[in-house]
Amino acid sequence: MSNENAQKQIGNIDLVKQLNSAVVYRLIDQHGPISRIQIAEESQLAPASVTKITRQLLERGLIKEVEHQASTGGRRAISIISETRHFHTIGVRLGRHDATVALFDMSGKTLVEARYPVRENTQQEVEKRIIYVIESFINKNQRRLRELIAISVILPGLVDPEQGIIRYMPHIEVDNWPLVKRLKEYFNTFCFIGHDIRSLALAESYFGATRDCEDSILVRIHRGTGAGVIVSNNILLNKRGNLGEIGHIQIDPLGERCHCGNFGCLETIASNSAIESKVQHQLRQGFPSQLALNNCNIHAICLAANAGDPLATEVIRQVGHYLGKAISIAINLFNPQKVVIAGEITEAENILLPTIKSSINTQVLKAFREDLPVVISELNHCSAIGAFALTKRAMLNGVLLQHLLGG
Repeated sequence: MSNENAQKQIGNIDLVKQLNSAVVYRLIDQHGPISRIQIAEESQLAPASVTKITRQLLERGLIKEVEHQASTGGRRAISIISETRHFHTIGVRLGRHDATVALFDMSGKTLVEARYPVRENTQQEVEKRIIYVIESFINKNQRRLRELIAISVILPGLVDPEQGIIRYMPHIEVDNWPLVKRLKEYFNTFCFIGHDIRSLALAESYFGATRDCEDSILVRIHRGTGAGVIVSNNILLNKRGNLGEIGHIQIDPLGERCHCGNFGCLETIASNSAIESKVQHQLRQGFPSQLALNNCNIHAICLAANAGDPLATEVIRQVGHYLGKAISIAINLFNPQKVVIAGEITEAENILLPTIKSSINTQVLKAFREDLPVVISELNHCSAIGAFALTKRAMLNGVLLQHLLGG
């Protein structure tokens, strides 16, 4: 056998090991308590393989055995569950002017969270700042930190998660920024990177509103409008690493100019700043409202709409109408089982959701809109949970798991 063929064979064996370990760990993590016999049945792996893999996972402290009374009576049966307390990960959500850093255990529980200003505006300076922020956070929380197994970063822009490179950010100039490589070198741990909204959609499927379905679309309204598409429990990504730019569907050809250069993008209507500007404009025109020019941020607008204020209600309805149009296009393309709406505007869900649903009912294929819930995100206030979802995925698909097992 040639050296090259031998290396290929070793590579294939390693991959099979990784995939088999991942199947076993995933079953334990998502369906535990589960017995070894059940794992063998569900995974179609030989009982001897299951025994070997569970022994490795037990020795590494990634799973633990629990006793419970067997349904047949007699001897107490042994089942296995995942162990979530001994391993920690750090999740960072990098915004335009700040970074939220959180410490998670492996169940996705936030143990501590902190926000740091990021006022730097060049790639080099922001990189220095992120490293400083993560290091400060680690030092401050040294006493509660067990084994740090990964650091994940999510951010707005165009990201290549495979290469760990940032191609574009909306507020700073970047040049194929290899942030994952830099963080790995500095912190000597596994690192992952992803788009903030795509990662939130993944988190929602692990711990939030779409736990019960395999295919979903999440749309988040914040500084802009973005979407994440989940198909067969996986975030939809392609070779270019980016899709789901729902905010740049043209809704009104005669509309406002968007920062992308086009006119009338959804983002020019459905973003916090666009909503606030619209209300301010209407107030200056003399429209009656309980809102005042010096107090019409998105939170105040939602509260006013909930209280029946005619101006706030009308503005939220208009946003819902246009959002519904764009979401209808996405539903016709992807036929999801559920649509999730995230962002501050969801505080006015009683006005927003019926308008979105009304658009869907007139614009979506009948078969696609039947039994299609449109719901509010369950993770609206968990800023960095999308970052944790990237680490969770690497455990479930075996990439990080195999590393922890010494493979």
